Amino acid sequence: FVSYGSREVAGGRGMGANGKADVAALKLAGINSVYYESPNTAHEWQSWRRSLHEFAPLLFEDQPLPPAVVQPTSESHAVAPVPAASATVARGVRINAGSATPYTDANGNLWLPDQGFEGGDVIERPDLAITNTTQHELYRSEHYGMDAFVWKIPNGKYEVKLHFCETYEGITGPGERVFSFEVEGKAFKDFDVWKKAGGFARAYVETVPVEVTNGQLDIKFTPGIENPQINAIEILPAGGPSSAALGGLPPEPHAMFSHPIVLAPDDKPAFPDPPAGFDVKRTGIPHGHLEMIEYDSKTVGTTRKMEVYTPPGYTKDKKYPVLYLLHGIGGDETEWERACAFNTILDNLIAEGKTVPMIVVTPNGRVQKNDRAEGNVFATAPAFAKFESDLLEDVIPTIQSRYSTDTNPENRALAGLSMGAGQSLNFGLAHLDTFAWIGSFSAAPNTKPPAELVPDPAAATKSLKLLWLSGGNKDGLLFISQGIHRYLKEKGVPHVWNVDGHGHDPTEWRDNFYYFAQRLFH
Repeated sequence: FVSYGSREVAGGRGMGANGKADVAALKLAGINSVYYESPNTAHEWQSWRRSLHEFAPLLFEDQPLPPAVVQPTSESHAVAPVPAASATVARGVRINAGSATPYTDANGNLWLPDQGFEGGDVIERPDLAITNTTQHELYRSEHYGMDAFVWKIPNGKYEVKLHFCETYEGITGPGERVFSFEVEGKAFKDFDVWKKAGGFARAYVETVPVEVTNGQLDIKFTPGIENPQINAIEILPAGGPSSAALGGLPPEPHAMFSHPIVLAPDDKPAFPDPPAGFDVKRTGIPHGHLEMIEYDSKTVGTTRKMEVYTPPGYTKDKKYPVLYLLHGIGGDETEWERACAFNTILDNLIAEGKTVPMIVVTPNGRVQKNDRAEGNVFATAPAFAKFESDLLEDVIPTIQSRYSTDTNPENRALAGLSMGAGQSLNFGLAHLDTFAWIGSFSAAPNTKPPAELVPDPAAATKSLKLLWLSGGNKDGLLFISQGIHRYLKEKGVPHVWNVDGHGHDPTEWRDNFYYFAQRLFH
């Protein structure tokens, strides 16, 4: 296995210039070899993380290795990555065809954005009423005119579910869209979506049991009368959990969810790097107080913990604004303190007169009885969606009963990193009567689609004091924030858009918190 970052081999120069040729020579010599390029990275950690993700599934497998893998880069204007082979498909893979953003269904299953298709185009019809399903959002986007769909998976038996729905207004009856397709050689000829579903805008699912023997699932499409179309694809282990039960989350989210990083002209820094020492504890200045408290959660039915920061000079004779700060999927109520030193940053900013004294609450966003970040933390993703009620009904009332707080929306903020960023957008924008300041640092795939986040741009513009979106230009999840930014820009909703030079990491979150805190409560 030989790998490089694509920027190491760009233009046929650098240390990786001959990597592909070396692997070709090894193959000719009869040595089983794989070549891999990490898209849009150099000699850096992101290249090595991705390489490990590609390398590990190849180990100890008694089967031929796949051909050379070269993921597309932004220079090739690729839309989606070549999905990685991984044993994590045992938890199920779901693709929402045509969608630019991830989608979490009512059962907590995560559907990846459109990827894996060869050829064709996509379209979204967000306002269309869909029948014969409870998952309406899934059928409001489609990929059409494609030649094939390819997804790398370990050899074995699978259940493939193909989701169809005729939503093109030009099709008015049966026989007007007829095409054929093959799933691992199993042929479906003269397939008529209208006829199968029983009408327009009606969902239909075709389930196909298959056995994969060459390391990838292949679906081929052939046009007949009109182009082929599809709304979603599920790849589930045969005899495994049902579609509704599967969580769909792999052990490493970037490898499964990330897209090639394609930057637009306005995907650039809005601020310079923070000054040296901005996150270092200083002597000779007042410091705030950080304490761990417990509260009774009616949502969970147990006693839970959260950290609370009170600023230097805190007194009950004064009312303070409150920032609720949410962690990522691998963290807990201490992550912002441990990884980002938020309390030290605030102490320094308050001492310099650059931000107002505020209370900061870092709760645990994993709403289940065992809320520790243990084992496969990605399997706990559905518990993050349940935090909305815990936040509104348990956390905020507890803080308001124990601390001297202003209780109007203009003095309440919600922000977070990664999964916490998705929570902040999902919950904050849904409750504009509660939060007037919202911050998202490196939003994760739990984030709702932009049109669902902000269905009424005028109301959001009127209610919000600040909407902050940020991500690093080395973060494979940047496309999530990019999609929200472009929607907000199109709809004229004011917001901060900051794309700096970092990845999906604490440096990104510390730097953005430094500037975000300075904009709050003014």
